[in-house]
Amino acid sequence: MAASSRAQVLDLYRAMLRESKHFSAYNYRTYAIRRIRDAFRENKNVKDPVQIQALMNKARRDLGIIRRQVHIGQIYSTDKLIIENPEKPRT
Repeated sequence: MAASSRAQVLDLYRAMLRESKHFSAYNYRTYAIRRIRDAFRENKNVKDPVQIQALMNKARRDLGIIRRQVHIGQIYSTDKLIIENPEKPRT
């Protein structure tokens, strides 16, 4: 993979993770982050430039979907789950 392609892939990977961390719902957030990491690991050994470009296009579409879902989730936000609110230890 050329250096510029590698940089583009890493930029896209970081953008997807960064945007996924904005999900207000804990379950969506953890699922999205896990799925992004798994998908990029699964395709890390792809060498064919055509296939790399197809995967990049799919990832860009998915990034757009994540962004839209984050905005929708912020509009219809709910209370945080118990797992998200760590209790302070009693002294």
